Amino acid sequence: MISSSSAGTESALDSLAKRMTSDSYVVFLTGAGVSAESGVPTFRSSDGLWKKFKPEELANFNAFIKNPVLVQSWYRHRTEIVENVKPNRGHFAMAEIESKVDKFAVITQNVDNLHQRAGCEEVIELHGNIFRSYCIDCKEQFDVQLFSENGEPIICRCGGLVRPDVVWFGEMLPIDAFRLAEKHARKCDLFISVGTSGVVYPAAGLSSLAKSSGAFLAEINTEPTELSSIMDVTFQGKSGEILPELISLLES
Repeated sequence: MISSSSAGTESALDSLAKRMTSDSYVVFLTGAGVSAESGVPTFRSSDGLWKKFKPEELANFNAFIKNPVLVQSWYRHRTEIVENVKPNRGHFAMAEIESKVDKFAVITQNVDNLHQRAGCEEVIELHGNIFRSYCIDCKEQFDVQLFSENGEPIICRCGGLVRPDVVWFGEMLPIDAFRLAEKHARKCDLFISVGTSGVVYPAAGLSSLAKSSGAFLAEINTEPTELSSIMDVTFQGKSGEILPELISLLES
């Protein structure tokens, strides 16, 4: 393993850049650290009214059934925060890499839509998207997050409650999205984990799957993670600083 601290960030980046060609199949796995660089608060960050609630008390199906207005209001608060942030240099660098290689995918655990706003086209959302919603009964999907203006629950035309299209505590990941993520992990040449701790499964298992399938693994994170030991190269720092340097090497 080449570490940015032991061999120098420049040599580690050069090792990664040499493997990334126009014929490459590149997959990124992104977590909360990428969004944090844009100013998106972590899931457990809270302020004002929401300080008295734990995420587990709001981000679960039973809480939604018990008090849909409360849960919908919390997600409205979170959505308003995300609407006011912008993709960072790391997001844009990934979109730039997508335009330079043959095959590409971002597998993200984030729900903020920032990869799409930065220009990434192949984005697999393992935890959903905070800007979408769907009916829990008829499953009709809405491309916007629906909010109440009168303090009443949001109801579908079929009479069912409308919930955010995100994965809550105790829920399985969307099977189609995860199967597609596994497919990319098995087939890619380069698998780059960015801003994720590597402790949340099954997403954390994608790195091992890529490794066992022959991919070259890289990690970018502000601190070592549970998966650092299986990486071929690691970078300790922010993706918004490291990935633009990688772009410069690719273009030199």
